[in-house]
Amino acid sequence: MANFEVNILGCGSATPSLRHLPACQVVDFRDNLMMIDCGEGAQLGMRRQRLKYSRLSHIFISHLHGDHFFGLPGLLSTLALHGKTGTVTVHIFEQGAEWLKRTMDTFCTDRPYELEYDIIKPEHRVILDTKSLTVETFPLYHRVPAAGFIMREKPKLRHLRGDMAKFYNIPVSLLHGIKEGADYVTPEGTVVANERLTSPADPSHSYAYCSDTIFDERVGGSVRGVETIYHEATYIDADKDKAAARFHSTASQAAMTAREAGARRLILGHYSKSYTDESQHLAEARAIFPDTIAATEGLRVDLTESPAD
Repeated sequence: MANFEVNILGCGSATPSLRHLPACQVVDFRDNLMMIDCGEGAQLGMRRQRLKYSRLSHIFISHLHGDHFFGLPGLLSTLALHGKTGTVTVHIFEQGAEWLKRTMDTFCTDRPYELEYDIIKPEHRVILDTKSLTVETFPLYHRVPAAGFIMREKPKLRHLRGDMAKFYNIPVSLLHGIKEGADYVTPEGTVVANERLTSPADPSHSYAYCSDTIFDERVGGSVRGVETIYHEATYIDADKDKAAARFHSTASQAAMTAREAGARRLILGHYSKSYTDESQHLAEARAIFPDTIAATEGLRVDLTESPAD
């Protein structure tokens, strides 16, 4: 079972090419699947990477450009054909929700699952809060309203030392509280510090998705402290004027954002189809932020591993 990993289904921009599909990725958090953006080819990408439709419960759409959500009707229809049950929540801008409702009510009315819509805006807000994970939005700066997403694993419980629990004969009813950090008071009134009874919790991890955006220092501030950042890198430095005019970023600008944020790892994506490979993107980004990798379809990144692992 995956703990926390990102699967790249598409990392191209604007239109599909023979090398890349439009933007789409699936985050696997403890075997629960969450899709971020849904360009054309998303459902085929899931099949190729053996990601189960039945485990998909949330879809996050960063903005209303077709290469980021035109794959949605097809995917949602396929989920119905496969007998998907439960609830699928689409987190999307209001106009996109209105369009999608009309489309699904026309072409896919017989759904065995509940389809819900969560209206998002380009703002700092927690939009999903589960027992183990939060997802929050933050503003991006593109030609249309756009939002990035941060997934944060909540702090984990400390590890109980079995030998100490046995030595003090601690009641089972108190063990969870001790894992949460409580001290233990013996029947005689002696306080046993939590540090003697437990060892530190495993670290929690975080992931940020920075979709289409012009380079802006506010993005780095929004994702400061996040471990792994995916950032659009549509162009290389030679085309930085084109990037600015179209409200996109270059690979080196993505690297500057990751450096500003204090990230541990950067994943580049959303490449223009005008390039024959991403070697220049990678070289320019690594000159600023060495722990950079270039996304490609089929790539899986274990977010619990450090870049040096």
